[in-house]
Amino acid sequence: MYSSAVLQWDQETYMPPASADLRGRQLATLAGYAHELNTSAELGKLLQELKNDASLTDQQKANIRESLRDYDMRTKYPAQFVEDMSLAISKAFNAWQQAKKQNDFKLFEKELEVIVDFKLREAELLGYNDHPYDALLDQYEPGATVAQIRTLFADVKDQLVDFVKSITPFQVDSAFMSRHYPAQKQWDFGIQVLKDMGYDFNAGRQDKSSHPFTTSFSPHDVRVTTRINENDLHEMIWSTIHEGGHALYEQGIMAENYGLPMGEAVSLGIHESQSRLWENNVGRSLNYWKHYYPQLQHLFPESLKGIELMQFYKAMNEVKPSLIRTNADELTYHFHIMIRFGIEVMLLEKKVKVAELPELWNSLYKQYLGLDVPSASQGVLQDVHWSHGSFGYFPTYSIGSFYAAQFFAAAQKQIPGLDNQIESGQYAQLREWLRNTIHVHGKHYSADELCRRITGESLNFTYFMDYAKQKYTAMK
Repeated sequence: MYSSAVLQWDQETYMPPASADLRGRQLATLAGYAHELNTSAELGKLLQELKNDASLTDQQKANIRESLRDYDMRTKYPAQFVEDMSLAISKAFNAWQQAKKQNDFKLFEKELEVIVDFKLREAELLGYNDHPYDALLDQYEPGATVAQIRTLFADVKDQLVDFVKSITPFQVDSAFMSRHYPAQKQWDFGIQVLKDMGYDFNAGRQDKSSHPFTTSFSPHDVRVTTRINENDLHEMIWSTIHEGGHALYEQGIMAENYGLPMGEAVSLGIHESQSRLWENNVGRSLNYWKHYYPQLQHLFPESLKGIELMQFYKAMNEVKPSLIRTNADELTYHFHIMIRFGIEVMLLEKKVKVAELPELWNSLYKQYLGLDVPSASQGVLQDVHWSHGSFGYFPTYSIGSFYAAQFFAAAQKQIPGLDNQIESGQYAQLREWLRNTIHVHGKHYSADELCRRITGESLNFTYFMDYAKQKYTAMK
């Protein structure tokens, strides 16, 4: 798995374009070999024996429980299917890159059709009770279902939509965010932000990619990427803080659990809670910018000339419908996720064809965000996820944001003077609190158990709405 991750990281950062086809074969070979090892009869027999071993510690029992769960899932996949799907994903990723670059969905259409077919077959192999999407969603957020996600987004629509409407009439002067901000200075600022968060550069590195991401080869090698636009200061700042939050989770996992379930994140929703907590609850706070804004003014004296702290703070938190999910504000962001979730479900229900996606995408953006999509690159081609075969992934972004608000509320109660620490640029106590309450546990607890241990209750959307109301009402 980790060897494949190195090759995939290289594929998205430095790999020469001419090597795309052979890289796909290399990844397919590794996927097939890993599948063979992870589904061997010997491994299954050993896990069954250990399952009934009363002498194991609680952590060892958790390792066996989760290993057996993974084993049972993997044995449902024929080896040829695994290798074929890996090759299809490599082809789809390369097709997506070309399609996005040339702004032509047709270049990606055929490969995406293949991916959707694989996902339907995968759901049947895994099995499900109510909906094929449940089988795919379970891989990222164990136990989650289409019915639960639909209920969650119903709550979002009932509470968040009206609140956004109530605050968006207030105009924010944010034109200065599109002035010229030299790339190298942005890069240097991002590196400093990561260092301040506690990201260990001795155990990682930052690079650039078209779609920012974090990848972990071990707790001692966790790499992040960012994206820089010299005429949009938002992109580098939010992608850097966001990926830094992911990376801190991976660097906080106990190295002695490397290769075991206790050395892996419990779910993508919990993983996303870490990136969103740092990005939104910390990084978008007024206290955060009381510390960092003077540094930005020093780096970009001309671009930020005459811009006071409060104007900058409001601009960084402007609630405004946007085309690009990764650049969206923290409130309308969830409308982007609803659109993707709905499309994925319709694809698996065969209610929409791949060829119809650009038109469907554009109509949904008009319906939910009131925007006309000018191009496929800014629309249906903007995300890498479908080319990776990551169906069922998108809902975890919203789940993570809601967990983040709930966890941060708990942190504020349990860490004395946390707001003052953030204002002073001191994040050590928050980082260690997250490490001790979440990171070190790996998959010992389910996402729901972890949430209840930290906050005393299961995921509750009320925390996100309370956070939003308190913050944005004060900006009027």
